[in-house]
Amino acid sequence: MQSKRDMRDFVISLLRADLPENYLYHNPEHTLYVIEKAMEIGNHEKCTSEELELLNVAALWHDTGYTKTYANHEEQSCILVRRYLPEFGFATEYIERICDMIMVTKIPQSPKNKLEEILADADLEYLGSAEFEIKSDCLFRELLSVKPAYTEDEWNQAQISFITDHHYFTKYCQENKEPVKKKHLLKLTSSQE
Repeated sequence: MQSKRDMRDFVISLLRADLPENYLYHNPEHTLYVIEKAMEIGNHEKCTSEELELLNVAALWHDTGYTKTYANHEEQSCILVRRYLPEFGFATEYIERICDMIMVTKIPQSPKNKLEEILADADLEYLGSAEFEIKSDCLFRELLSVKPAYTEDEWNQAQISFITDHHYFTKYCQENKEPVKKKHLLKLTSSQE
């Protein structure tokens, strides 16, 4: 059986080796960012050490499916989780909980419990952060590489619609990220007038 540290190295190596270079947003740095935010939110939401471990593992694996496909990558992430996590000592019960958390990152998000809420919020935390413009630009350029006919105007309209419909689930993000997200939305909508 391999260690948790080996697992992190394995996943980051997998992402570095198998993700296309044009994935400027969904890349190893995004995965590490989501892990960091899941731990931050999890600590504020008073998660146990076992819950934090599950969040850490789900965040680590949540976008591995992009190594196989762009659409429906969450399902592919779960296939990889079910294939590899037993080698790292995870029982089926934990693997299925991790897959449930990964699947909740699919848009529209529909979390059913605290851990799913935390991972959903961690995955989209950037919407309410100072890094919003940088990360959204990376996502736009990534989408352009996948859909070359996509225009900046379509992107701006999609962002306005997405941010308008989005809401955070955890109290921590509602209090700390929502106000910043609203400022980003105001800036986007005023630039469209």
